[in-house]
Amino acid sequence: MEFKSNGSSTWLADESGKKIAVLDYPEIRPGVVNLVHTEVDPSLGGQGIAGRITEHVANLLREDGRKAELSCSYSIKWFQKHPEYSDLLVNPEQEAEKASALAGPACGIGQKRQ
Repeated sequence: MEFKSNGSSTWLADESGKKIAVLDYPEIRPGVVNLVHTEVDPSLGGQGIAGRITEHVANLLREDGRKAELSCSYSIKWFQKHPEYSDLLVNPEQEAEKASALAGPACGIGQKRQ
């Protein structure tokens, strides 16, 4: 599985080049991105792709020395389950509060992209 990245988005494409999984994270200020959207094609559901792409992005952020804020509910939950990456968060306490308030499906998981 080979992820491709452009600095503000990371994706997995099928053989035809169609994006089948994506995590978007625009820069909101120098050195800080906002993980805003995670989407995985429904055909890949239950295979851990969303977790793998999120971990890949977290490692890219660490390599680049960047920090993250989280707007995507999936990313919020993922970081809660992986405290070893909390050093990447601008405000870990605030992200923990977001995680406590979440209920329901993660953003974009299993939904078609517009």
